[in-house]
Amino acid sequence: MSQLSETVLAFVEQVKKDAAIAFRGLRDTHTISAAGTVNFVERVPGEPLIVSIGYPGPFAPDAELKPAVYDFDGNLLLGEARHAGGGGRYLPIFRKHDDITTVSHVHSVYLGAWSQAHRPLTIRYVPVQRWTRVRELPVYIDRRQGEANFILERLEEDAGHFAILEANGGSTVWGRKGILALANTIVNLEEGARLQAIAETLGGSKSYGPGVLEQQWKMSGLWTEADSAALAAE
Repeated sequence: MSQLSETVLAFVEQVKKDAAIAFRGLRDTHTISAAGTVNFVERVPGEPLIVSIGYPGPFAPDAELKPAVYDFDGNLLLGEARHAGGGGRYLPIFRKHDDITTVSHVHSVYLGAWSQAHRPLTIRYVPVQRWTRVRELPVYIDRRQGEANFILERLEEDAGHFAILEANGGSTVWGRKGILALANTIVNLEEGARLQAIAETLGGSKSYGPGVLEQQWKMSGLWTEADSAALAAE
């Protein structure tokens, strides 16, 4: 295996620390499903490398996290793939989009329920919508197409896409600010999916009222004057 620099090895150790916090937070907030399927894949800054790290599951609470390092050609440089959650499959995303720092595949109860239904998740929960212009999470159904290629197509349509539902499985979420920020996004997404699923019993969640998107996007800095005319035309 190739010799990794001390800088890269130090980054791998930081990924382990951040992932441990994220896994614990996702578990303690009951965001992940009981089986505990979740991993993170993190870009090594300034290097054509990724670190992939998987949650060992609910029956190994004290297990040491064992990251794997891959180069952009898919060569395993450190660790064992079986411990790392299969993060190498997302390499096409990292190769194509330099700004994406982190990808996570996660099984959570309510996002998983929408995935089971093959229903795109329209975003009607303001803590999620505040940070994105995307209004709906698409569903990846045809697995004859690789998941990474499906994600790349969605990013080609709209660079703001940040998550997909994996039909009959979980969801894949990506971000540009590291593991802990992405874990927070996952918590908010799952919370929104849960509340919208509960709202189905009350007649379904409703579209935003007047002024909501302007309010939320001004809070996050996403608002532009063009939005005013676009929303008026809806």
